[in-house]
Amino acid sequence: MMAPLGLLIAAPVMQGNATPADQAASPTASPLRFETAQFTVSLDPMSQTLVSLVPKGGDGVDFAPSDRAAQRLGDGYYNVGDIDLRVRFAGETEWRDYSTAARRAPVRALAAGGNVLAAADLGGDLGTGVGLRVERRWIVEDGKLALRFRLTNTRDRAIEMGGLGIPMVFNNIITDRSLEEAHAKASFADPYIGRDAGYVQVTRLNGKGPALLVLPDGRTPLEAWKPILDQKNADGSIKPFNDPTKRGITFEGFHQWMVASKGFAETEWKGVEQWNAPSSFTLVPGETREIGVRFATAPAIRKIEDTLTAEGRPVAVGIPGYVLPTDLPGDLFLKARSAVKAITVSPAGAIDVTRAGSAKGWARYRLKGNAWGRARIEVAYADGSVQAVHYFVTKPSATAVSDLGRFLFDKHWYDNPADAFGRSPSLMSYDRDANQMVLQEDRVWMAGLSDEGGAGAWLAGIMKQLGQPDAVEVVKFERFVTETLDGRLQVNEGKDRFGVRKSLFYYDPKARPGFAYDPATDWKLWSAWDKKGADSVGRSFNYVHVAAAQWVLYRLARYHEGLVKAHDWRWYLNRAYETSMAMVRLAPHYAQYGQMEGDVFVDILDDLKREGLDAEARALEAVMQGRAERWRSEDFPFGSEMPWDSTGQEEVYAWMRYFGDDEKADLTREVILGYDPTIPHWGYNGSARRYWDFQYAGKVKRIERQLHHYGSANNAIPLFDSYRRDPKDIHLLRVAYGGLMGTTTNIDQDGFGSAAFHSFPDMMRFDAYNGDYGMGFFGHVWETASYLVDHPTFGWIGFGGEVASKGGSVSIVPKDSFRSRVFVAPAGLWLTLDAGRFERVDYDPKTKRVRVTLAPADAHTPRAWLNVETTVAGKARYRAGAGTSAERGGYAVALGDKAVQVELSPE
Repeated sequence: MMAPLGLLIAAPVMQGNATPADQAASPTASPLRFETAQFTVSLDPMSQTLVSLVPKGGDGVDFAPSDRAAQRLGDGYYNVGDIDLRVRFAGETEWRDYSTAARRAPVRALAAGGNVLAAADLGGDLGTGVGLRVERRWIVEDGKLALRFRLTNTRDRAIEMGGLGIPMVFNNIITDRSLEEAHAKASFADPYIGRDAGYVQVTRLNGKGPALLVLPDGRTPLEAWKPILDQKNADGSIKPFNDPTKRGITFEGFHQWMVASKGFAETEWKGVEQWNAPSSFTLVPGETREIGVRFATAPAIRKIEDTLTAEGRPVAVGIPGYVLPTDLPGDLFLKARSAVKAITVSPAGAIDVTRAGSAKGWARYRLKGNAWGRARIEVAYADGSVQAVHYFVTKPSATAVSDLGRFLFDKHWYDNPADAFGRSPSLMSYDRDANQMVLQEDRVWMAGLSDEGGAGAWLAGIMKQLGQPDAVEVVKFERFVTETLDGRLQVNEGKDRFGVRKSLFYYDPKARPGFAYDPATDWKLWSAWDKKGADSVGRSFNYVHVAAAQWVLYRLARYHEGLVKAHDWRWYLNRAYETSMAMVRLAPHYAQYGQMEGDVFVDILDDLKREGLDAEARALEAVMQGRAERWRSEDFPFGSEMPWDSTGQEEVYAWMRYFGDDEKADLTREVILGYDPTIPHWGYNGSARRYWDFQYAGKVKRIERQLHHYGSANNAIPLFDSYRRDPKDIHLLRVAYGGLMGTTTNIDQDGFGSAAFHSFPDMMRFDAYNGDYGMGFFGHVWETASYLVDHPTFGWIGFGGEVASKGGSVSIVPKDSFRSRVFVAPAGLWLTLDAGRFERVDYDPKTKRVRVTLAPADAHTPRAWLNVETTVAGKARYRAGAGTSAERGGYAVALGDKAVQVELSPE
């Protein structure tokens, strides 16, 4: 139990000849304005909290929600400059809560001047005599803006600080904004929860600079990232530590930089493993401690790490990222002003860390993952500071994906000919908590095989086959296609032919009078569609999943032998084409938006051309060009059924590239970087912004920053493509690879794939529903590859494969999920296999020659199909040597019982 919320009451700084009384009597007085080298700063005259933070050279963008200031006056509304405290006296067991935001009153100003812009005593009335003097100062030191709090124990007993939070309130409210306004004005904040090396980066939705960095001032560790919710008491009043600003699909909510969190770990977060060990600190009588943050700008998102270095902050760079498959070593590069004193790993032994020299001022450490799951590397520096770097150790990627396939075709497999809704046979949604299929849900699509939440399982099941085909799994999936998808989920006759229904399951006792609907379920919710609603074919997003499945089966039938039996490759390619056309014809409203997985339409079109189906290719290209023309005319063509979204960018980028609009494609790429960070933390690195889909496809329904939801891997697709066009832009590769590998962390040790990770500190686990995981797995399948890179600082490194140098040649042994794609960055050479696997690729930097080693044949793959593409303008094209034959735009290579080598020479 916590004591009632106390209040930290404060009073305004004097402005001109105004007295504190004048300020208190004039709550609409002009803000206090200050100029620093990097910012124009405005403070509220009553509370001295931040109203506006406008960076110099930022085209007027404001990182603070100044345009909502009038709406956010009054009790409970948080701003930068507030502080939350959870404390208890020595000998007490209960925590007491205090907040400057709880009830607004004028602060008591303290003397300002010199480098102090504004100062206030916040401890004038702390409710029940907590015994703390709390002073706040806005200062400029060494030209940098800082916010400092000084806490002094004024009592005769020690006070334990079990919760100390500094609200990070930035302009992330999208409510009532158009897409153009949102991209121009709004920003997203992402934390590096790295203890003393932690920081918060605030990046604009349009991806442009400058970016804001909130850094520790003095010893102010970022220990936890606590959400500020909008919960209310039974009487409608706002709960302590909550903000009345309504959260929802247009507003994720604010968060707090937690310096100490033990008081929450013992109560609301009890039993939950936090990112860092929760701590508290104690002030003995008369003791003072200062904590605070300072503000800096990076000129561009790609310059954040350079800015951190310039600001004297410890910087960590994980190569290839912060997900460690046990068969693929990684590198951790560290740069700090203080020497490394010790490195520890938690849990002990989860990761082996070995010093491996240095690289141009960076200390290099070799990492080997041992124990599956979350792990934390803590770097202790000689100055007493500690940096936390967060990793996730997985099984080898190929093994994890194989586990996923087995779990899907076993635990998700539903074979019940008597099913009242015609859902059998199929791969149904699954509840990992209950370890059973989801056969009824008030969100009917979850049990209806459509929408993202219901189609996720079967989409993952078929996408897995693209690079890891399994004959037994393919047979089962073809049963799903012939008995359930064709004619039930997808209409196969009449005016709606090739339309895809919204759900096979529905709530309609009149239509299904004998069915026993679960009486414990609330069937009055909007999501419990009746039969008419479920039968609708008007939602375009459902078509992409079906088209992707049909296209994969075409590929399996075309490039393998004996795997696909129900129909030939022509039938499946034709169905993929018809589904693509039907989407635009039958679901025109939603088809105006970019679709998740929309890249598959480009490949369907390319395959129609490759197979000589010219009439179909022309028709599909025409309808897609019509959609692309609309996007070309819009400043930010990234809408969806949501006011702002992170899914349409993938397909918009693909068609802009296809139709030659590189300017709009580049804009799309930069927008993705605005909500997709690279951070030394497996959960946030490459994790594209997403915070509402637990409402629609998760078991725990709430607005919450989702870590590695399907947006992560899907938004990686344009970043990978852009990197292959410009291998010097390694930032793109790092972000993209983080999203790609984040998708494997969702796969548990038995093979269950979760929709996403719950980032709030009261939960910190993967959701129990598989939900829409299949859409993210699509992105993983689409881009899983190995990259051989000559980094200007770190030297030869690999992403997805193990790199070695010998005799002037450099090799990469692929360790990615499929081992069917390799990019040799110095040559701009993109090698892909429609069938077969790479065992090794060797590159000679002097001669530019490449040797490819292919794995032996298997029962269904007597030939490999190799595509050779130069993606970088001005780079030499490559041709394959002896032992290959040119077919369908690539090279066919006969395989045998031993590995086969193919020589590639630059023309």
